[in-house]
Amino acid sequence: MSLQVGDLLIPDWPVPARVRAVVTTRAGGVSAVPFDALNLGDHVGDEPAAVAENRRRLQALLGCRPAWLSQVHGVTVVRADPAQVLEADASWSATPGIACAIMTADCLPVLFCDRVGTRVAAAHAGWRGLAAGVLEASVAALGCPPGEVLVWLGPAIGPQVFEVGAEVREAFVSRHAEAAAAFVPSTNPGRYMADLYHLARIRLARVGVTAVYGGGLCTFGDAERFYSYRREPRTGRLASLIWLESAQP
Repeated sequence: MSLQVGDLLIPDWPVPARVRAVVTTRAGGVSAVPFDALNLGDHVGDEPAAVAENRRRLQALLGCRPAWLSQVHGVTVVRADPAQVLEADASWSATPGIACAIMTADCLPVLFCDRVGTRVAAAHAGWRGLAAGVLEASVAALGCPPGEVLVWLGPAIGPQVFEVGAEVREAFVSRHAEAAAAFVPSTNPGRYMADLYHLARIRLARVGVTAVYGGGLCTFGDAERFYSYRREPRTGRLASLIWLESAQP
């Protein structure tokens, strides 16, 4: 079955009309089990030809050119460039038709734009990148006052299932005391259930970004739509993309 618009998630946030954004699901691709079906990651052991076809289908449907990244759980933000795969965990674009694209399978995808629709960005925020400041770096890359930034939080592992160690909690609480509210003690001693959405909102608010939308979709709990590395270590990757359409004449 070919990829259709109905296979994609469309963020619900008050962005300018020329700002376009989507999140892929598992539907509409050609990859075989366990990557079925629209795996977009070329680093997870899937057949290269299947990944290439999945990416071709996505680009044909959206009409933009995705700029894929080699993600390393860091804080580097680059200008989106479809001609090369840069090592970074976030990208930005002010060029119509060039999409910032990140891949996830439990980590938090975060999309950004300015209120006037002149620049967009996307960030891959696992807990390491989130703690290190990838969201703050992405906001800075937009080059506008934080109060003019709109953010959407995509599907990620939910707080009911994301169990972490005390060192993860400390990485956040040592920077911002209010982050303690994003950690609930687990039934396992010395472990905590972490809320990536809450942590992201805290970090964004600290730099003046309060127009934050989305959150609440759990990749681990929705095996029909989403890949989850914690649920199945050998699995595919979803993509979150954001781009500008050409300005209307």
